[in-house]
Amino acid sequence: MELECSRDDLMYEQYRMDSKNTSDMNLIFNYFEDVQALSDELAKQLWMVLQRSMVTVRRDPTMLVSVVRIIEREEKIDRRMVDRKKQTGFIPPGRPKRWKDKMFEVLEGTVSTRIEGTQAVTREADKMWLVRLLEITRKYVLDDLIVVKNLMVQCFPPHYNTFNRFFGLYHNAVSCRVKELAFEDLEANEIVSMLTWVLNTYKSEEMMGHPELLSECDINQLEPLLPQEVVDDLLSKYVQTFTSNITGWLRKALETDKKDWQKETEPEADQDGYYQTTLPAIVFQMFEQNLQVAAQIDGDFKEQVLKLCLKQMNTFLIRYREEAVVYKEEHLRDRQLPQCYVQYMIAIINNCQTFNESIKSLKKKYSQSSEPTVSDTAIGRTLNEVAKEGCQFLLDEVFLDLENHLNELLTRKWLAGSHAVDTICVTVEDYFNDFNKIKKPFNQEMTSEALRRVVVEYIKAVMQKRITFKNADERREGADRMIKEADQFKFLFRKLAAGEDTDRLCGAITATAEVFKLTDPALLFLEVTTLVSKYPDIREEHIQALLAVRGDASREMRQMIIGTLSENKVSYAGVTQPIFKDITVPTITMTTMTTMTSMATAKLLK
Repeated sequence: MELECSRDDLMYEQYRMDSKNTSDMNLIFNYFEDVQALSDELAKQLWMVLQRSMVTVRRDPTMLVSVVRIIEREEKIDRRMVDRKKQTGFIPPGRPKRWKDKMFEVLEGTVSTRIEGTQAVTREADKMWLVRLLEITRKYVLDDLIVVKNLMVQCFPPHYNTFNRFFGLYHNAVSCRVKELAFEDLEANEIVSMLTWVLNTYKSEEMMGHPELLSECDINQLEPLLPQEVVDDLLSKYVQTFTSNITGWLRKALETDKKDWQKETEPEADQDGYYQTTLPAIVFQMFEQNLQVAAQIDGDFKEQVLKLCLKQMNTFLIRYREEAVVYKEEHLRDRQLPQCYVQYMIAIINNCQTFNESIKSLKKKYSQSSEPTVSDTAIGRTLNEVAKEGCQFLLDEVFLDLENHLNELLTRKWLAGSHAVDTICVTVEDYFNDFNKIKKPFNQEMTSEALRRVVVEYIKAVMQKRITFKNADERREGADRMIKEADQFKFLFRKLAAGEDTDRLCGAITATAEVFKLTDPALLFLEVTTLVSKYPDIREEHIQALLAVRGDASREMRQMIIGTLSENKVSYAGVTQPIFKDITVPTITMTTMTTMTSMATAKLLK
């Protein structure tokens, strides 16, 4: 510095005496040529110390203090030389050196290099490369800023505002780095890691909001690490990838479940003994994992992913319903296969209940709103349809086995002592031993529906006029048999807990039997009126069929009964379980009449 000052003073004096004498000025400059080289060498040493300032300040803070003092001295000389230039027009060569500006450039470069140098591995070498990179960055930044606060601030003059300056340098360096990373071809899980770190970890106590730093800075004044449009693009990319992935996952899960339906072993049962498959658990484990991830980013995005999950769930359940129908149709082609059709159909029904409970659980855990959405309503409707159809398929299975026995009812064979109803009761009870593995409320609804169908099939047998009683003895015998069989059904379905309608439904068979049992035709109108009052959904054609089966009602009697009932129709609106409403009475076609006439003619000729 002394040599440099000597040179500058000589050049200044020369300039004052003869400012145009460049040869003497060059002579002085060349004489002091090595001074400039010495200054440059000193500068290199200064920058080297500053580049290693994080290490230097720990090992030898006095070295860093010396560097700052040298730079401060040079700054003062710079200011003096600039001021003199304003007055005289002369400034020595190399001035102003601006070493203070250079110092901050070096420190900024040092911080950037430190942040950029954190990537140790690539995706090819380690799938968790980004998580590791972000964690290393977090640790470096936090450690460095604590060193700045506790050690480096003391090495710089107070007016440098050292901590805030470094805080800004690190923020800018991290922002540049994450912007570079954001424009790489990130996978879905990497996008989540990135956004979770940027939006949450960065300002948390784990990093810039660390308690040891809070007294020195205001993290709320920091600009976002990533522009909002970049965040939105990343979220959009994640949603697209997630949608594609979840569609594939759900398809694969259903295909796996369908393979289980073909097994020769029964499905697993839960702790309460209800059949189930692993499908609901697999599906909701997928949803849960992705919602946990989305929740790490922010609440709005979590809601968005939940809505997406529910939308995908609705589409999936429509497919689930279709596959259950296909399963039933394939079984009907060969009822021996699959061996555990009934058990797996029960599991499908129970899965609907599990799906419903899991959806409620997810909404409670991850949604801010308790209000039902369009997706909720659609999902609930589809689940209910799948379960009810499954119950219907199982009842169809039961009634396929009962078909021959139901066809025996109200026939001559039945009147002679058929065991059709005994077999029907045994078969129904046997099936319902399996149906006990169906969860509520569907098992209750199914039992009630089974009772209704049995009663409807029984009364349908009456309406089909398979038999016409020949005399009072046959009417009494048939009626007693009907009453006995109604009691059998009542006993069975009470045992199966069919519900409060059991007596009323079975009573329809008993009330019909009373019409047949009546010995005095003159009281027939009263008996029929009693039947109609109990079961107002009965129609004229039903009464006609009953009187035809009874076999002794004259044409005038039938017309009188029908006519009177028509004038005093009873409304059946509001009847909870209509019985006669859906029972059709076969009509006598021209072909049937011709056949009957031919048979009657042949009988007469014979």
